[in-house]
Amino acid sequence: MFTGWLTLAVFLPIGAAALIALLGRNARTVRIFAAAVSVVEFLLTLYIFSAYDTSEDAAQFQLVDRVADWIPIESFQVQYFLAVDGLSAPLVMLTGLLGMVAVFASWSIGEQREEQGEEPRVREYFVWLLALQGAVVGVFTSLDFLLFFVFWELELIPMFFLISIWGSGRREYSAMKFLIFTILGSAFMLVGILILYFTTGSFDMTEMPALVRQAGSIPALLVFLLLFVAFAVKLPAWPLHTWLPDAHTDAPTAASVMLAGVLLKMGAYGMFRLGGILPDVLRDVSWALATLGVINILYGAAVVLRQTDMKRLIAFSSISHMGFVLLGLASAVGVAGQVSSVGLTGASLQMFTHGVITGLLFLLVGYVYERAHTRHIPDLGGLAGRMPILGAALLVAGLASLGLPSTAGFVSEIHVFIGTFPVWNWMTALGAFGVVLTAGYILWMVQRVMFGPLNPRFADLRDATPIEVVPIAALIIAIMVVGIFPGTITNVFVTGIEPIVESLQMDLVLSRIN
Repeated sequence: MFTGWLTLAVFLPIGAAALIALLGRNARTVRIFAAAVSVVEFLLTLYIFSAYDTSEDAAQFQLVDRVADWIPIESFQVQYFLAVDGLSAPLVMLTGLLGMVAVFASWSIGEQREEQGEEPRVREYFVWLLALQGAVVGVFTSLDFLLFFVFWELELIPMFFLISIWGSGRREYSAMKFLIFTILGSAFMLVGILILYFTTGSFDMTEMPALVRQAGSIPALLVFLLLFVAFAVKLPAWPLHTWLPDAHTDAPTAASVMLAGVLLKMGAYGMFRLGGILPDVLRDVSWALATLGVINILYGAAVVLRQTDMKRLIAFSSISHMGFVLLGLASAVGVAGQVSSVGLTGASLQMFTHGVITGLLFLLVGYVYERAHTRHIPDLGGLAGRMPILGAALLVAGLASLGLPSTAGFVSEIHVFIGTFPVWNWMTALGAFGVVLTAGYILWMVQRVMFGPLNPRFADLRDATPIEVVPIAALIIAIMVVGIFPGTITNVFVTGIEPIVESLQMDLVLSRIN
């Protein structure tokens, strides 16, 4: 079967990047072409999401693109296998949305470098940005483990160059730190994938759960830990998180949007896939996931209170918010012989909502920095009077980040708390305290940056341009639609979570029988 939609979604931005590299000469033409491709890519991913059938009799994996003998080596069968389920379809759409946002956020990238006395390198910039988007879509759609690993590694190259060339501050150091952490994590992943292959004889993720149960002799805990390390680095989970604040602080705006919006979600997405393959281990280590989740939430929120750089503040808040994914996954242990899908649905929903909210925050911080040339919070103040659109957008993003009802942040967090509290009472209560800390640091940042007396040096700042309003409006619409009509996306996520819940329930029953 080969529908072609997912292949197009993966290779449209990669192909566009190749065309820009070969033919792009004029910076303005390159920008317009990249913007057109990003809009088409978003519409394509939106179609993929809307075309996913959530009815009871529908197949779990849809829009399949499959070539059985992609690498026809005897005793080492690798497929070209792309498909989406309820877990990946929303993340594909999220990647399309944030990819478009990142391109529009890069409209003035050449002018910024010229102001700094550097070569603009506009063509090269959009080559890496579009290639990054295609690689991430590949991660979310690959159902052959080796193909998944190829795309997982492929996204490292564009992000490294985006940070090291177009970043600020200690950009080379931050880019190298990002690369070292993620490559070391990938080494653990590759070993785990090969153990799975030589034990089960397949790289097919759709067959892997049944094959693992049949194999019997698989070192399940070892495989889980090897893969989990790679996913925890990308999430990131404490104490493997230290690359993230540096990478965010020194990355250009578009790279920060993609990094926070979709690259971190690759780690969470991998954990969900791993839980479906090894449900017994997921259930056994749920206490550790809950502990890590609470540490992430409270540690990230506590460190945020010490930050005076807007980007570092949002970076540490991302560490805190991704802790809710770990806490939601910890509900997999079940209670009273039953496994509920509520906590897992909340964890999956947190991937999407954090993507749009934090993507908007980094976008707005980038716009403020372009105008004020500083991210130091004590130096700012009263900007809302000069930039009402950016001020209102930052307020919306901040309220969504702290989980205000009717915003996307509230929907995901309440699912996590309701699903996890029956299993891990006091840990969930500690995690909920993180929301209080979030409210404190978000409101403090918004008040210090946008309200109060205006610093005279910022009296001539301009508000968002029409081009800049496009990505701002797109992300605010996504935040409010999911917050007011959560069923538009939770119904899809539930269909992806149900097979994992069924595997956990089956394992729970078998463990009681044995």
